[in-house]
Amino acid sequence: MKGLKMDKRVLLIGNHKSFMVNAIAKGLEKEGYEVVNCGLSESEVKSIENRPEIYLLYLGDIKLEDSDFLKYINEAIDSERFLLYMIGNQEELSLGVTLIGKEKIQETYLRPLDVKMLAETLDTVVDYSAVDENLKKKILIIDDDGAMLRMMKTWLSVKYRVYMASSGKIALTFLGQNPVDLILLDYEMPVMNGPEVLKEIRNTQAIKHLPVIFLTAKDDKESVMKVVSLKPEKYLLKSMPKEKLTGAIDEFFNQKAKKANT
Repeated sequence: MKGLKMDKRVLLIGNHKSFMVNAIAKGLEKEGYEVVNCGLSESEVKSIENRPEIYLLYLGDIKLEDSDFLKYINEAIDSERFLLYMIGNQEELSLGVTLIGKEKIQETYLRPLDVKMLAETLDTVVDYSAVDENLKKKILIIDDDGAMLRMMKTWLSVKYRVYMASSGKIALTFLGQNPVDLILLDYEMPVMNGPEVLKEIRNTQAIKHLPVIFLTAKDDKESVMKVVSLKPEKYLLKSMPKEKLTGAIDEFFNQKAKKANT
């Protein structure tokens, strides 16, 4: 499917009278973005026709009564599939993550905000949206934790074509019919754990050479040694910050591309 490039438009949600909200809007406009402003109100958001696909939620003026609005955003993101970025201090962001869920948020930014850095991040999102879906690298994430699956999909789907499987059995059935470029595999799962899934992959002729990275909470030497003979590419800890985790996956594909070109 041919990718359609996103417009450089953002929906900036926050108090219209806030100095910071206006500063963010002016900064993004300088970087070539059209900024649509709206307050912390469900009715205001819904009244906007042709809403942008990127939402910036400024939490600097949030009040306790705005928690209903955050709950609305939490539900709306599932059906409307916008990309959500949140800006606030530590306390405000903690509230936002509690009511919306870390797995649904692309990025959080501590204020005061570096608008130029935000614009660079959004430029990457806009540019990747134009890439033909068939040219994007395909990643299968295997994990029994639904929140973890959703969070990884949220983080990775900007650059990659992401598939999810909630069990080893579902994953193996999927792999029998769909080619992928990388598998991210949880170590501990019920019924069929990560090492068992990887062993099955290595014993299946059609998929035995697929690269697999363990995405795990386990970093003890014993766990690593159990699967070293199955040759996983690497181990990534679930506790890693987003930048390190996604950066390691980007680096894997970069190194692979370099080897292919030498």
